[in-house]
Amino acid sequence: MRARQNIVTLKIKVEPRSSRAGVVGPYGDALKVKLTSPPVEGRANKELIEVLAKEFGVPKRDIEIVSGQGSKNKVVRFCNVKDIEEKLKDRMPFQQ
Repeated sequence: MRARQNIVTLKIKVEPRSSRAGVVGPYGDALKVKLTSPPVEGRANKELIEVLAKEFGVPKRDIEIVSGQGSKNKVVRFCNVKDIEEKLKDRMPFQQ
C-alpha cells in the first residue's frame, strides 16, 4: 500500500467465479478479493470496483484499476480518500 495526499494505491489479488463476493484479507503483499463474476468482457473488473466501493465506503468513481485489467493481479488506485488507511490497517498485515 502506498498513500500520497488523498490517493492510495493498493495491490489486489482477484479470485473470479467464487461462490461469494467480498474482501477476504491479506494475500502476501496484496489484498485478496473474491468475485462471483467470470473474467469475461470486463465483468470481474466492474464487480471488483463495486466490492471495493462498498467495503471501504468510497464512491465507485474514485476507484480506478491502474494495471492488471486482464490479470488476477491488479493495482487499484483510490482517489479523494481520507480515512481509507484506517480501514485498510485492520485488513493488511504490513505497514508502508
